[in-house]
Amino acid sequence: MVIKAAPIAGLLAATLLLAGCATATNFSGTPEEWAGEPGGDPDSGVQAFWLNEGGQIAITISGSSTCPYIVSGLRVLDDAQSGNRIAADVPPLPDRPCTMDYVPHTTVFNTPEPVTTTQPLTIEVMDQVIVLPTK
Repeated sequence: MVIKAAPIAGLLAATLLLAGCATATNFSGTPEEWAGEPGGDPDSGVQAFWLNEGGQIAITISGSSTCPYIVSGLRVLDDAQSGNRIAADVPPLPDRPCTMDYVPHTTVFNTPEPVTTTQPLTIEVMDQVIVLPTK
């Protein structure tokens, strides 16, 4: 039996790509159900939400529907004992024309282990600092 390397390599690459995507979910709009009060001012264009009993954090950033801001990752700056603070990494927008509409786009991550839902969580997003209240 002859095994061709190209199909296997393609399958492996697709599997790795899907595994990397499993850590975050992106969608247009805001979360339908969340636990507790959202953090941030809706007028600022940036909000955060606890989801799944605090097991996940959703970050919503408003902007162009064709060029949405998508959070690429979360970094723990201070664990629960040191301040309960994270930063959301947001890559720059692509250098191409974008629509001039203003719609929310949400990215959902699992809540990082070193932070807690039992005290307010400070989240640095772009040039804003928002506080997600306890759930």
